[in-house]
Amino acid sequence: MAAGFVAGEEGSLEVVYRRWGSLVYTLARRTLGDEREAEDVTQQVFLAAWRGRHGYRPGRGGLAGWLVGITRHKVADALAARSRRAELVAAAGAFLAPAPGPATGAGPEQVVDRVLVLRALQDLPSAQQHVVRLAFYADLTQTQIAERTGLPLGTVKSHMRRALLTLRRSLATTA
Repeated sequence: MAAGFVAGEEGSLEVVYRRWGSLVYTLARRTLGDEREAEDVTQQVFLAAWRGRHGYRPGRGGLAGWLVGITRHKVADALAARSRRAELVAAAGAFLAPAPGPATGAGPEQVVDRVLVLRALQDLPSAQQHVVRLAFYADLTQTQIAERTGLPLGTVKSHMRRALLTLRRSLATTA
């Protein structure tokens, strides 16, 4: 069975899943305490095992042990993601605290989005951060930014492009 799995035989993946799927699910469920998360982790485990099947070495232990190891890593990833979500909710709660004056009408989703963007923006190098802030908060064109900062227009464009690519990658991983 393990040899067929490593060789990429799809039928062996089905056999492996039928044999150890409940073990993986039970481990994830006990640790996470949530059925949906456990189902997601189980799917991630078998997907990771299938993609990384060439890394399995039968001499180092059985297939069940290898799957349990992958499960431990995926459960740890799920717990870390849960922790990040809790931090974001706490940060959003701070933004949602009632402030004097008229309400902005920002709902929880917009506040979480704002927190995510601000955190990602803070991680940019200062030159890129400055260019992005001038473009989006001061509503300046790249030419106006170059004039205001004294940077060459090509440098402003490079900073903007790198910053937007970094922000896209950063926000894609937190979504």
